[in-house]
Amino acid sequence: MLFASAAVAEVPKNVHQRSEFQNCRLKFEREHVGHVAFMGGSITEMNGYRPLVTEFLKQRFPETKFTFTDAGISSTCSTTGAFRLSHDVLSKGPVDLFFLEFAVNDDQDAAHAARECRRGMEGILRQIFEHNPHSDVVITYFVNEGMLAKLQDGKQPLSIAAHEQVAEHYAVTTSHHAREVAEQITAGKLTWKEYGGVHPAPRGNQIAAGLIKDLLSECWKSALASDATPVKREMPKLLDQKSYVHGRFLSADEVTMKTGWKREVPDWKNIPGSSRARFTQEQLFVATEPQSKMHFHFTGTAVG
Repeated sequence: MLFASAAVAEVPKNVHQRSEFQNCRLKFEREHVGHVAFMGGSITEMNGYRPLVTEFLKQRFPETKFTFTDAGISSTCSTTGAFRLSHDVLSKGPVDLFFLEFAVNDDQDAAHAARECRRGMEGILRQIFEHNPHSDVVITYFVNEGMLAKLQDGKQPLSIAAHEQVAEHYAVTTSHHAREVAEQITAGKLTWKEYGGVHPAPRGNQIAAGLIKDLLSECWKSALASDATPVKREMPKLLDQKSYVHGRFLSADEVTMKTGWKREVPDWKNIPGSSRARFTQEQLFVATEPQSKMHFHFTGTAVG
């Protein structure tokens, strides 16, 4: 099995370690409970790196009762993440260990400028830490072909550079899986086809999970000190005053529909283009005529 080796690796060079991951270990090892959450796009939603990491944790802490939250939703970006975090993750309870990825989605789905990448990522991290100041976090940067070309040209993809600014500001560990893949391809150890593309094949997911496994194995290689206690995170000043730190969903009941709007299940068969199966039975706000109007009130800097 992927995680069966007894050898302990050093922290990989493409991982920027900014935490010892002691807080979550205390929960797992001494209290024998833990909430581990994953958030991202389709790379998280698919059965890829996520189940490999959960299996590693279950093997590492066999007596721990884990709650695993999968908050991956295809084609969603960090902006969406900041708005849905409370509903999809925090509603399940304080998070002890949080795995996050949105670099590819912010690049190819949202086509975000750096500002939007920062605001979404900061919104997510700050909400996590305000909910539980003892949370440990790993951000993984996955890769698409355009991002791969930039890395091989010695450049940092925009979404990764922006997310890294936020991670550094909040002292969050990052796994630069994208650079690891680029280096292996350049060295002839891997091809893009073998890697599996935007949605990694088993080999690609093993690389991503392996970086995390080696990081945590190194952090946890020595016994916990008998007097070890959780370390509360000190919250820095906001990096961007307009980051989505209060992202949330409004109730549908707070919307007043005026001319042209209905709340119903759309007639997807007669709507051009594709749709996500998970949403096709949901009641949505639907308008088919220009200048249709609805009213709602909110306090904040953005709505969508």
